[in-house]
Amino acid sequence: MAKNNADISVNSGTARYKNVLVARFSALGDVAMTIPVVYSVCRANPTTRFVMITQPVASTLFINAPSNLVVLGIDTKVKYHGIAGLLKLKNELISTYDIDAFVDLHDVLRSWILAFFLRLAGVKSKRLDKGRSGKRALTRKHNKRMLPLISSRARYREVFYRMGFSFEESFVSIYGTEKAPEDIFADITPPKHSNEKWIAIAPFAKHQGKIYPLEMMEKVVAELSKWENVHIFLLGAGEHEGKVLRKWADSYPNITTLADKRHGFPKELALLSHCDVMLSMDSANMHIASLVKLPVVSVWGATHPYCGFMGWHQDERNAVQLNMACRPCSVFGNKPCMNHDYFCLKGISPQLIITHLRNALRKSSIL
Repeated sequence: MAKNNADISVNSGTARYKNVLVARFSALGDVAMTIPVVYSVCRANPTTRFVMITQPVASTLFINAPSNLVVLGIDTKVKYHGIAGLLKLKNELISTYDIDAFVDLHDVLRSWILAFFLRLAGVKSKRLDKGRSGKRALTRKHNKRMLPLISSRARYREVFYRMGFSFEESFVSIYGTEKAPEDIFADITPPKHSNEKWIAIAPFAKHQGKIYPLEMMEKVVAELSKWENVHIFLLGAGEHEGKVLRKWADSYPNITTLADKRHGFPKELALLSHCDVMLSMDSANMHIASLVKLPVVSVWGATHPYCGFMGWHQDERNAVQLNMACRPCSVFGNKPCMNHDYFCLKGISPQLIITHLRNALRKSSIL
């Protein structure tokens, strides 16, 4: 198929491109945020094939994908490492999928180099606008511009629009309007009772500026474990997180930890689709829960929903945060606390979080 280097021609809301490459390599939460947009554009453009490339573990998030979406887990650490690896990747993608357009949802050096190689082969490309200047103004120490920025989801959607794809956001859940079959997670827990409430808790994040103090989170867990007809599922990964969650599960009743083994996203997402609410940090788990339409009570410290990373269709009233002049100090929570005390997190009482959880359940007509 000859590559089309002409300007985009839109007819009935569909671009002329037939094989569109889409890239978002990391982080996990950002990849999860692409799914509602990617699924929606795929379903609105059934005659176009979309090829999504991402990190291997993130590729398993794309459950029940549209038939015209191909998802590839790309190993950029070994097989496709460096400039030579990206050139090899470009050649393989064009040879196998006849790529004629590239939508870069990452906007980092790796995707810039890949876009350069693709343009040399006659492939049109459009790149994400991350809004870096707005984020700097929002997180600077002095003279903050405290205005909500465009959400990451809207930024993803905008790249497809510029590429010529017109679509409505039709995504509801990776399971549509239903929940996942219970047999998928049968080895984790028995089926849910009709009067039972399931609460998922994901207490960890990548950076300290986003993690509610564990000794305070344990108080939340201890209180919730006393609630009648409640079962708690703890989410985490790795040796350290596994030890913490195992201790909590052994210390309090009605708790199951999912950190003892790697169940995989297909199984964990199926279980989450049956939960009633999740408690998480500003982390990937908030975005993963959003894929199954699970309400999330989220705890925010160094970061802020104004940065554009609120979970898809999550209610900002469920965001637990303190109004402080220094917040937000970071887009990703990776900067040391300028006051050396992380009061933005330590100042949030366990009871405040519990109240938000209770209210979230009431809004769902569960209590």
